[in-house]
Amino acid sequence: MNAAITLPLLGLIVGSWLGVVVRRWPQGRAMAWARSQCDTCSHVLGVGELVPLVSFALQRGRCRYCGARIGWFHPCIELAGLSIAVAALLVDGGLGPRVWLDAALGWALLCAAWIDAETFRLPDLLTLPLLLAGLGVTYLEDPSALYNHAAAAALGYLGFRGLDALYRRARGRGGLGQGDAKLLAAAGAWVGLAALPWVITGAGVAGIVLALALGRRANQPVPFGPALALAFFAARLFGG
Repeated sequence: MNAAITLPLLGLIVGSWLGVVVRRWPQGRAMAWARSQCDTCSHVLGVGELVPLVSFALQRGRCRYCGARIGWFHPCIELAGLSIAVAALLVDGGLGPRVWLDAALGWALLCAAWIDAETFRLPDLLTLPLLLAGLGVTYLEDPSALYNHAAAAALGYLGFRGLDALYRRARGRGGLGQGDAKLLAAAGAWVGLAALPWVITGAGVAGIVLALALGRRANQPVPFGPALALAFFAARLFGG
């Protein structure tokens, strides 16, 4: 079975699993071995109730046991996992290991972005491994580019930390979190110095669009992780 079939199917499965991670990780709940259950009645779900998208459609978005609404979170993150796989296939052509690496990167960024959107927090357990993975992938793909990508990681982190320090001095409160700086450092490790300005510009535009879509006022915080993750993934697909 080739990547054109297996990767989208895996995207649905990964998306379903990420739904568990996003909901449980910030709360410190078990993820690896705990059985999936209804959030309302706590009934343990069977295999037939865990099929991505299909179970939600057949149950019409409700728990079979208590009738509570399941909500759109699970099908949305499953579709996002599928979309990342399809995007990697379309851009990379479905040949070689790169398509698998890019899909895995996209899924990790999806998890980080969704957690940040809900908690205003980017966990180090996501951002720091992404940084190391970016340097590792760079070494495997083009060892001569390793110093360039390492410099981009350092510049991305220090640049964002510097901007946050200036913002704090001017406004008396933080503007960019340390998690954002670490995620930009990870982006630098994956895409290098030349693409780093495009990541920052794309994230800025996406952040403005997100703020407008959410109807946020100038003094209301907006999670920057989702915008940065989107720009990061696009830079890797189209130029990194």
